[in-house]
Amino acid sequence: MTVSEKLTMARKLVDLGVDILEAGFPIASEGDFEAVEAVSREFPWAQVAALARCCTLDVERAAKSLAHAKRPRIHTFIATSPIHLKYKLKKTQQQVLDEAVAAVELARRHVDDVEFSAEDGARTEPEFLEKISKAVVAAGARTVNIPDTVGYSTPKEYGALIGRIVKALGDCAIVSVHCHDDLGLAVANSLAAIEAGARQIECTINGIGERAGNCSLEEIVMILKTRSDSYPYHTGIHTEHLYSASQLLTSIITFGPQPNKAIVGRNAFAHEAGIHQDGYLKEKTTYEIIDPRIVGIPEGSLVLGKHSGRHALHQRAVELGFELGKPELDDLYHRFTAVADHRKKGLMDEEIVALIKECQKKALGVAAE
Repeated sequence: MTVSEKLTMARKLVDLGVDILEAGFPIASEGDFEAVEAVSREFPWAQVAALARCCTLDVERAAKSLAHAKRPRIHTFIATSPIHLKYKLKKTQQQVLDEAVAAVELARRHVDDVEFSAEDGARTEPEFLEKISKAVVAAGARTVNIPDTVGYSTPKEYGALIGRIVKALGDCAIVSVHCHDDLGLAVANSLAAIEAGARQIECTINGIGERAGNCSLEEIVMILKTRSDSYPYHTGIHTEHLYSASQLLTSIITFGPQPNKAIVGRNAFAHEAGIHQDGYLKEKTTYEIIDPRIVGIPEGSLVLGKHSGRHALHQRAVELGFELGKPELDDLYHRFTAVADHRKKGLMDEEIVALIKECQKKALGVAAE
């Protein structure tokens, strides 16, 4: 995103009630530096974070970009898993621990709020993860993030790991999670982490992110809201802004979520099967567990295709301004299914109107005879 696009998106995230806006990676480019600085200026009441590797240059650059923030956070990270230490960093665990502590101490000289991330934490030896987590908290980190950087973990495994770190840190710091969706488990792993004691979730609108993406904000929020009986946790998200936030992001990055994406996908509240449509028209909660208005969508929709039934077809005819008797409806239904059966997609309203007029013309012809 450009700086102006990030500002536009940040404005929506503020309206949405997101607690912390990670606005960029200042050392990565001049644009990212400017974006963090601009978001800090534009939204002085918001908590703004800047990302930095565990090295002096990155931390200093992040601090400079946050100079105008009233509630700045420096989020510093370093890889901790054996595979990253061996092949990427070519460093020992002690070297990584020392660099993590030094980075946190440096960041604390600039800001009060520091977050530390153990990159590839889910594949890190638990003993070392606990050791480095305690060390960075002692150095001044308020939040310790344990990412499943490559989306490898499973809910039971990840929950146990998070539970261990939560127990090790006690009340000294918040444990955060950052899950990727390579195996489609980002949301499930985040839920397991919450149950294990994590109290911050790093997530994204539409689930965007590296490779298969990150934990979807709209999904995790609506699970907590819809199933509060199972997950009695609260977020400050104003859910009525979820759909518009999704649409805004889509317009900025030029691609959106798949049509069947939960909560914000085009088909998330669309019904085509005749049995579903009949139940939905009688009582919406038969096939909708979420009121679309809660996430900012006016109402669900009926997709009229080859699986649709008479009830839905009649309802659409009424919405289009036509009152049909049983013979006309039967005729319309047979014409409709004949056309729909040869289509991959449903019929548009104007096509349904044309079929209705054919039925009415036929009925008038029969009456005239």
